[in-house]
Amino acid sequence: MKKIEILGTGCPKCRQLAANAEAAARELGVEYELKKVTDINDIMTFGVMMTPGIAVDGQVKASGKVPNAQDIKQWLQ
Repeated sequence: MKKIEILGTGCPKCRQLAANAEAAARELGVEYELKKVTDINDIMTFGVMMTPGIAVDGQVKASGKVPNAQDIKQWLQ
């Protein structure tokens, strides 16, 4: 099971990133757990200074932008 973490305070870009991540996981048919990390101190433990960010299995894959579902699919494979 893949662990997808959305790092952000809940802004529209964070919500779009969560939607893109869910779409990517569904398209691939992978089991996943989506967690939204909204506390700024928790976000900073990932080393992310600009939100939104996304981490897969504990590794930050992007921050400060909204990757599309195609990019996210590559990280989930």
